[in-house]
Amino acid sequence: MPPLPVGKVRAETLRRLFARYVPKGERVVVGPRVGEDAAVLDMGDRYLVATTDPITFATDEMGRYAVHVNANDLAVRGALPRWFLATLLLPEGQTTESSVEGLFAEIAEACGEIGVSLVGGHTEITAGLDRPIVVGAMLGEVAKDRLVTTAGARPGDRVLLTKGVPLEGAAIIARERGDEAERRGVPREVVARAREFLRRPGISVLPEARAACGAARVHAMHDPTEGGLATACWELAQAGAVGLRIDRERIPVLVEGERLCRAFGLDPLGTIASGSLLLAVDAAEADGVAAACQASGVACTVIGEVTDVREGVTLASGGRAAAMPSFPQDEISRLFTEG
Repeated sequence: MPPLPVGKVRAETLRRLFARYVPKGERVVVGPRVGEDAAVLDMGDRYLVATTDPITFATDEMGRYAVHVNANDLAVRGALPRWFLATLLLPEGQTTESSVEGLFAEIAEACGEIGVSLVGGHTEITAGLDRPIVVGAMLGEVAKDRLVTTAGARPGDRVLLTKGVPLEGAAIIARERGDEAERRGVPREVVARAREFLRRPGISVLPEARAACGAARVHAMHDPTEGGLATACWELAQAGAVGLRIDRERIPVLVEGERLCRAFGLDPLGTIASGSLLLAVDAAEADGVAAACQASGVACTVIGEVTDVREGVTLASGGRAAAMPSFPQDEISRLFTEG
């Protein structure tokens, strides 16, 4: 049996494993499902929402990535992130007390920005690693009548996207391969702007998730991470047993992301896109949700609509529609493994 590629395990494999090995507990409202960003547990008067995510692509400001990527998984549930745990696996022969303190400082700063408490974790020097690995876990709460899932999209809904793509991917390329990007013809100022995407506009989707949920009854939200916007669209559609029709010309592709991806032969739609938020809302409320996001300082664009499941997930351009591209491996992962 051939080895699996670097990155997320294929959705088909996960579905089979979930069906075979994951029985549902009596208080589990949402358990492991492809496309769902966080578990939901019934605590009586409210729901506890829990997630875990590792940081494996980036090495620069990993602590900040870990906090915000995990918080995003709760934001798309309509939940308030409250408590964070971090496991730091640090490479033998490279780790100093100063570098460990730097990670702790990054985590503390990011937690402070969103009102989250660091409540535990584990830190060790691990043999066999060539770079640090940070694994985060985030817990939060949501009122039972305010829960949002990936599976809630309905035919006729409008599909919205905040900020632009691939926000996180552009930041990673600029920070990890910036010098090479310049040698490949990307202007230095483009690389410099993308390097700052981690902070400006930032990879947190908490502001727009809160704004959207305050403006309307959001049917579904999803966080485009590995596999980029294209994979997020497939996941949202499959979770809700619906189709999607996305207008390619309406997708806000960041200029910096497009330039950096093109320099390395990557597709921006298949590149990790944390920092953007994918939403499905009633057609009558789409403009109001977009305006609420804009009022919170976050750009928001209607990029398509939810259709019947029989229509599939399509990408329309120039009046023609074709199947949305599929990315079994994130483009960033492919870049790092293939060079």
